[in-house]
Formats: sequence, C-alpha cells, structure tokens
Amino acid sequence: PGIQLMQLAQAAAPTAGANPAVRWGMLIDTTKCASGCTDCVSACNTENGLSGGTLPTDPQWIRKIEIKEIKTGRTASLPVMCQHCADPPCVDVCPTGASFKRADGIVMVDRHSCIGCRYCVMACPYQARSFVHEPLVDQKPDVPRGKGCVESCTLCVHRIDAGQQNTACAEACTKAGHGAIVFGDLNDPNSDISRRAKAAATTQLRADLRLNLGVRYQGL
Repeated sequence: PGIQLMQLAQAAAPTAGANPAVRWGMLIDTTKCASGCTDCVSACNTENGLSGGTLPTDPQWIRKIEIKEIKTGRTASLPVMCQHCADPPCVDVCPTGASFKRADGIVMVDRHSCIGCRYCVMACPYQARSFVHEPLVDQKPDVPRGKGCVESCTLCVHRIDAGQQNTACAEACTKAGHGAIVFGDLNDPNSDISRRAKAAATTQLRADLRLNLGVRYQGL
C-alpha cells in the first residue's frame, strides 16, 4: 500500500520543478511600445488578481514609464517590472530567505517566510517590489498572496509550471498588435527571444550594477 501511494503521488505531480538549463526572460522593443498603452499592466492585474491601483497603497507588479533623452529630446515608453537578476540584491538582503531565485532564473518571494521587513524593497534598484498593506479577498487560486508580504512580477510562474510558455503581459501586447514584449528562454539559441536579441543591440537597465538581468530592452 505504501508503494502504491508513492506511485500515485508521483503520477499526480504536475512538474519536476524548475529546469536549471533554462533561463526565462523577456525582451521589450521600446520602438513598438505605444505611449499611453497600458494593456500589459491591465493583463498583469487580471492574471494575478491585483486591484489595478484603486488605493494608493495597492501593489503593482508592472508599470509603464515615459523617458526622455535630455540631449536629443527623444522619448520612449516602456514597461518596468522585476528584472529577474542573475545576482538579485533582494535575495542578498532578505533575512529569512523568503526572497529567492529559482533554478530557471525567476526571482520570487515565499509569502510563508516573508516577515514584511521590506529590506528587499529598499534593495531593489528598479522599484519593482510592492508591500501588501490591506487584507486580500477573491484571490486567484494559482497566485496566492498575503497581507504583510512583499510581492513582485513572477514572470507568470504559474503558467510556466503548468506547461505554458508565455506571460499575460506578452500575450496581451501581441493581441493588441504591438508585439513589443517577447518572452522565452534566453539560454536557447534557437528561441525567438535569443534570435531577436542577436539581431539588434539590447540594453539592461542600470547595466552599471552588473546584475545580469533577465529583462532586456531594445531601442533605448
């Protein structure tokens, strides 16, 4: 009977865990990102059960920003989220190990270990982490969240672990006809994201910090 139970549990397991041969990431082409478009933000809110900023303290996992080059006056619109660093400062400063990086490069927060100290919020150079101030209701079953915890973009890890290979923001951007966000395996030379990264120069935000980001930008 014991062996039978073990066999049943193994058969029911949805995945074998994060694949260390993979590094999930995103490529954002700012020349295709439309100013004023917030489809990626709305898709993230819907996918993860976020309120969308109805309160000033509401968590936000992705935000659109407008930048302007002082010398030339050239402007660009781009989404900013957790950059999924290879060497994440948030993980370094976390006193409980709640902030961690998976084997496939996705940086996450374990809400059961998070004590709400917010050291990681201060350590993040990209202002990508939010703190949950209010009680949460009507949560998504695939995206557990908790009051008093820190959270941020997970690259739709629940989708990845279910066998899908696209984020809600990238999917929404494609449906809107922009195609500014590409998601994929940065380690696979044959993946769409790798081919596009080779075809044109990419930029990492605050490259001077040498954090080796999983999110790359083109056109900046």
